Amino acid sequence: MTDEARGTPARVVVADDQTVVREGIVMLLGLLPGVEVVGAAGDGEEAVRLVAELAPDVVLMDLRMPRCDGVEATRRIRSEHPGTQVVVLTTYADDESLFPALTAGARGYLTKDAGGDEIVRAVHSVLSGDAGLSPGIQRRLLEHLAESGLRPPGPQEPPDGLTTRETEVLVLIAEGLNNQQIASRMHVSTATVKTHINNLFAKTGLKDRAQAVRYAYRKGLVPPPRG
Repeated sequence: MTDEARGTPARVVVADDQTVVREGIVMLLGLLPGVEVVGAAGDGEEAVRLVAELAPDVVLMDLRMPRCDGVEATRRIRSEHPGTQVVVLTTYADDESLFPALTAGARGYLTKDAGGDEIVRAVHSVLSGDAGLSPGIQRRLLEHLAESGLRPPGPQEPPDGLTTRETEVLVLIAEGLNNQQIASRMHVSTATVKTHINNLFAKTGLKDRAQAVRYAYRKGLVPPPRG
């Protein structure tokens, strides 16, 4: 059960090297239900230290910071403190920023034009096992995979021993649906969806939804984006 379901605010650390931006994010989140800011860091080193001290649920991570940038800080946090998730909150949406952050273990990626409600949704999404990716970021991820030529030609049978239902769940994940939306689409409970996700992750060795998108594309389960 997530913190949101229990009615307990998600405990968040904000990491940004610009004081005005950092304090603004802290102030904004302080006005919104569902989150509690427990610490603020001015660089990646401080973010890693605060995670070790405070064990927050989520870090909102800027990318370009002194001493230790957001990608390295994310990698260290996910390696040393796997109970803490990372949502990138940055000015940059270019490939050179996006893909290293996701590879390092970030479960969410937002740009700083995101509203407070969108940030809170992303925080609770990653705590529920969903990806906290904005629609534009998800679209860019799929476009990148298409440009990389990772999709093999022609349809395939379900890979790696996946059942038809597990494959269907995987495709819906790749389309950007969360667990509740998948349950509605498949006319099953969210508990059933979570069981399918756990099974398909175990069979494929996937660790998160960002990897699932890439896997589904590589296996030819997701069509190339249009336009």
